[in-house]
Amino acid sequence: MRYFCNMKKIHSTRDFDFYSPEFSELELSFAGDVNAGFPSPAEDFSREKIDLNKLLIKHPEATFYAKVKGSSMRGDFSEGDLLVIDRSVEYSDNRIALCFIDGEFTLKRIRYIDGKCFLTPSNDDFPLLEVNPESNSLIWGVVTYSIKKH
Repeated sequence: MRYFCNMKKIHSTRDFDFYSPEFSELELSFAGDVNAGFPSPAEDFSREKIDLNKLLIKHPEATFYAKVKGSSMRGDFSEGDLLVIDRSVEYSDNRIALCFIDGEFTLKRIRYIDGKCFLTPSNDDFPLLEVNPESNSLIWGVVTYSIKKH
């Protein structure tokens, strides 16, 4: 049996809507790999099924969805993009993480520069934030997938 993930809103902030996965039965047809270069002549559509849960969610008990609001990560994400955030994934340099800073959630890229940790926005209109023992910040989870809204 295959399951598809519905979303239940569990929390809203100024910058994010948080969702928890709720599973229901649904199989989706999978057309196979799509050539982004030259078209492949007369390839038949596959009859395979795809399970988005198995593809996107490795740790169901630690995974949440969030919809992007705001513009601090413009360039990486747009308003309305859906993020898959896994709290069990270790953060590292250049990963994008959902951070909790001074009582608010924000999305930033983790960067290590000259032995210091920084949370960097994609949009230059927003400040670079240094993470140190005095800062009131927590890396809450790591973005593992994004689903772009077009």
